[in-house]
Amino acid sequence: MLEELYKVLESGKAVAAADVRHVIGMICEQPDVQLKDVYENVLTRGSRKIVRAKNLAQKKYVDMIRKHDVAIAVGPAGTGNTYLAMAMAVAALQRKEVSRIILTRPAVEAGERLGFLPGDLADKVDPYMRPLYDALRDMMDMEKATRLIERGTIEVAPLAFMRGRTLNDSFVILDEAQNTTGEQMKMFLTRLGDGSQVVITGDVTQIDLPSHTESGLVEAVRVLRSIREIGFMRFEASDVVRHPLVQSIVQAYDRAGREKARRARSSDRSSQGAASSQESPARGTGHEGGGDG
Repeated sequence: MLEELYKVLESGKAVAAADVRHVIGMICEQPDVQLKDVYENVLTRGSRKIVRAKNLAQKKYVDMIRKHDVAIAVGPAGTGNTYLAMAMAVAALQRKEVSRIILTRPAVEAGERLGFLPGDLADKVDPYMRPLYDALRDMMDMEKATRLIERGTIEVAPLAFMRGRTLNDSFVILDEAQNTTGEQMKMFLTRLGDGSQVVITGDVTQIDLPSHTESGLVEAVRVLRSIREIGFMRFEASDVVRHPLVQSIVQAYDRAGREKARRARSSDRSSQGAASSQESPARGTGHEGGGDG
């Protein structure tokens, strides 16, 4: 491990404490890993940081996006699925591989009400798009980003604004896709035009849709799995690259979710067993009554 870190340092790259944690995780997962294959793959050099894959899962994800016109990534917060996709979009724009970037999210209210927010529709929707603006600020000078947004070269808009459009020569990212309905997801996927690339990201453990409404992301993974031209990536809690506590928090919620599901299944079986035992005597009584008649 130390030898691999020395190689990274000798190449002129800084190594932070977080990098050491990521390296330990990679070596535990794949002992013969070559760190230079991961770290030398710079996606973009922003005004505030250099963006590159930080672990094997992220490298696999980046490679998958490069090989597919449509890529779908499912995973918990902190795995970098949206951030890396945005870095690749910025790099594609800078290389003139696409003529614009479109960043979109469904404006689901997540326990809050849009009507209570001040301002016009744009002002009300803006807080939902803010994380995308924040990521852009890491990847390019904010003045340049503002100019590109004003020209329409970079568009940050709610998913509803995609309806009726054909998105040609674009790098399109749908974030928070777990909060789309099936109809919205189909609408979005069928916007794909010539020379465009689509990346869809979401966390199926954080669905804010009304109960009994299936997530469009869950449905898309199930329905589209057989299409070889679409790439799929599933991140796990162990792939989180934020503060180490984030990984522990995600894992704790995962355990709690599995336990809740287990109890629900057990309760359903008990209810079905009780209903079955109540129905059996009733059938027997009915049969005997018919015999007496």
